[in-house]
This record gives sequence, C-alpha cells and structure tokens, in this order.
Amino acid sequence: MAYLHVDHVSKTYPGVKALDDIVLEIEMGKVHTLAGENGAGKSTLVKILTGTERPTEGRVMIDDQDAVHHQHLHKSIAYVPQEINLFGNMTVAENLFMPFSRSHHGGLLFRRRKLERAAQPWIERFKIAARPGDKVRNISISDQQLLQIARACTNESMKILILDEPTSSLTETEVERVFRVVRDVVASGCGVVFISHKFDEMFAISDTISVLRNGRLIDTQPATMLDDRQLISLMSGQEIKTDARLQPEGSEGEVILQVDGLSGKGFEDVSFNLRRGEILGFAGLVGAGRSEVMQTLFGFLPARAGSARVEGREWRLGDTHHAIRNGLFYLSEERKYHGIFPGQSVRRNIGMPLFGSTARGGVIDARRERERVGTIVRDYDIKTPTLNQNITFLSGGNQQKAIIGRAMACDPRVLIFDEPTKGIDLRTKMEIYRLMKALAERGVGIILVSSEMDELRRCANRIITMYEGRISGEFHIEQASGNALVGAIHGHGGDGHAA
Repeated sequence: MAYLHVDHVSKTYPGVKALDDIVLEIEMGKVHTLAGENGAGKSTLVKILTGTERPTEGRVMIDDQDAVHHQHLHKSIAYVPQEINLFGNMTVAENLFMPFSRSHHGGLLFRRRKLERAAQPWIERFKIAARPGDKVRNISISDQQLLQIARACTNESMKILILDEPTSSLTETEVERVFRVVRDVVASGCGVVFISHKFDEMFAISDTISVLRNGRLIDTQPATMLDDRQLISLMSGQEIKTDARLQPEGSEGEVILQVDGLSGKGFEDVSFNLRRGEILGFAGLVGAGRSEVMQTLFGFLPARAGSARVEGREWRLGDTHHAIRNGLFYLSEERKYHGIFPGQSVRRNIGMPLFGSTARGGVIDARRERERVGTIVRDYDIKTPTLNQNITFLSGGNQQKAIIGRAMACDPRVLIFDEPTKGIDLRTKMEIYRLMKALAERGVGIILVSSEMDELRRCANRIITMYEGRISGEFHIEQASGNALVGAIHGHGGDGHAA
C-alpha cells in the first residue's frame, strides 16, 4: 500500500498548465525516481507534495488522508532542495536541528554544548568535513549540501524523503556516501523520492522510475526495465546523441593565463598555464581546492602567495572589479546566489554589464538595451516568453545560458565554469558543451571545474587533478583514462607530468 498517493493532480498557473492529470504512488521502503527535462513539471509536483502549493485539480493522499484538508500530514514529507538553503552565520549544529521545536532540541532557548554533542553522530554518519561549532559559511558547498540532507533526516516525523538533485556538486566518492544514507533510510522503512539528471545514479539507486514531460506523466517502470536509450526517448520524445566528443580544435594557441605558485584558502603552490582556445579541466574530490583556486584568480578570495599573468601582463589579485574589467569571468556553481539577480527580468540580468553601450548621458536607452539583449537571447537560444520575464522562472539551463551570454557580451579572455551543468538535463547539457566548444574556438580560454569525469573527458583538451589543495596530475585527454584520473584525485598515480 502506497503511503503517498498522487491522485489525478493538475496544476494551472495563468496561461500555463504545469501539471496535467498526474497519478503516482510512492511506496515505503523503496526509491522512486522522478526523471524529466528542465520544465517537465518535477519542481511543481514537489511543491504540491510538500504542501507549499495546492493542486488545481486532484488530491494528494498521505497515509490515506487528503493532505489538502489535513495540512499537518505534510510534516512527514522531508525535502532537500537542490539549491543550498542554510543559515551561513549559524553553526553546523544549529543548522542541523533547525527548527529546534521539530527536532526536540528546545525552542528559543537551547544549550549549545548539548546541541553540539547531539550533532556529532550526524556529522560522522554523513562524513561532513566540519565540527559542530563551525559556521556554515566557512564549510565547502559540498559539505553544505550533505548538511542539508542530514538536517532533513533529523525530522523524527519523516516517512518520505525527497532529494532534489542531491549529488549535483559531489564527486563519485561523495555520491556513494549519499547513496549509503539513502539505503539506510529505505532500510528503516521510509520511502525516498529521488530527482536527478544523471542516468547512472538513477539506475544505481532506483526501484522505480517515473518520467514527466511537458507536465504529463509519460511512463512509470521498474528501473530494471529501462536503459539509457529508452529513458532519453521518454524524457525528450526524441533520440539524443550522447557519445559526441566536444573538445575544441586548435587548442595549442599561445598561453593566455599563467599561474605561478599561487596559494590561498584551501590550496598551496598551484601553477598551471591555460592556452587560448583551450578547455582546461579541473578534477578533484570535495575539499581539493579547485573552486578556491578559481575564486582567488577572480579576486573573490585573497591570495597568500604567488602570481598570475594574463596575456603576458601582471594580474592584480584580490580585485574582482579588475578581473571583470580585464576580461576574466567566474561563473559560479551557485547560480541562485552568485550568478543571476533574483527578482529581476531576463533583460535586466543580461543588460546590467552593457550599461556603457546602452546608456546615453547616464540613462539607459531602453530600445538599444532591448536590441542588444534580444540579440544575446537569440544567439544563445535562451528560451523565455519575453525579455521582461523574471529570470527565476527560467529553467536552470536557460539561466546558465543567460549568464554565459552576459559574460560573452563583455568580450572575455578567460571564462571559468564551475560545475556549469549542475541541475541541468541531458539535452541542455549537450547545448552547454557545444556552446563552450564554440566559445573556445572563438579564442576564449576556458577552465572547466567539474565533479563529473565523463563531462571532463567529453569536453576538455587537458585535465589537471587536485588532491588536498595541491596539483596531483596533469593529463592530455588521450591519456586521461578513468583509472588514471581516479588515482590522481585520490593522491595516487598522478605524477603531474602526464601531459
């Protein structure tokens, strides 16, 4: 008997039918995956399951009761969002048990030492690289993601755990850690709703897979009855070629970025070169220091030692304004916080850096701005009903293309992509890959930081591996076998001179 039953649910917004007659049963003790491209309706369905939205038609039955009329039933549905949703200025322990009333650790008053003692087993279970008293803003993005999952599991009323892209920033090692937790949750008798765009993960963890497309339920099958090709066809309605290699041609140009002995938060003595027209991949485990290196080059984090040169000129570290003005852009993995301007339109998001060319006498020329932004939207195939659409209503892939288009309008020399396909469906991933290749072949130097080995091998001309804050290997793509890369990111087998 299903604990959670979606009974002919539809959801209509002004002018849009987001869900159309969805019927699903989520059973206890099993993992039920929701698959579908961006915009398929997964997010809307999750909002209804968690009680933040009500269906226009149909019912959500939880434990044989209509949850629309018994809102308290939604307390048994624990949800972990794709985007980080933690309190950065509070400690790991405080975030873990928020709200305290739910976790029975006090209301407005609580004993800090008791809270931290209670947090330690959860930190160890999830292998979070932090202490209970650490401020969340000081731990890595990946550890923050694991902390969110741990926080959901502290809900003593939990019967169903919904995980929305829980592994999007994690390497294979961290993914297996999450899967162990998922298996523990299932073994305890709870049900799990798993949302992912990664096929290997779906097949590794799922008992059942339901595919949504354009707001409709296309099919529900046991995971063992599907393969990659069938799943792609169900999700997209067409065949998509997924074995293409997308390294740019002509990647042996002159050195555009030279980094020498750079040290900073989480890394030491990092040196490498980036060539014009090249995609240079960076691989490593959580905490290896990849993102910190890139954020230091961009000026977001301070450098302790070392130097950099761009096109032969000394680079001013610690100054993001200098970086942007001189053509080095960092595209963060956290689009919501460091990429887009939430609440602003597509036009404003793309048009902000174009002020110099769209303004007259210090006032934006609206017609000129629309023309420039419209050209970028067309060139980068950004799907939006109007330029005035709030960017938060676009899919993750279209938000990413808007960020790339905005950066390219500023004539960049170096683009740093940090987990650029996080939370993006397969079809849009392939669009982003082709876009990166085209940008490189136009002469831009591209650095690709990714936790997906397949992504790096598909796109990069060279791959640099990092381990515990230091470079542990460097490989031309022809030499970048799976075993060699895995060994290097674990600190074994990469001599740093394989390229």
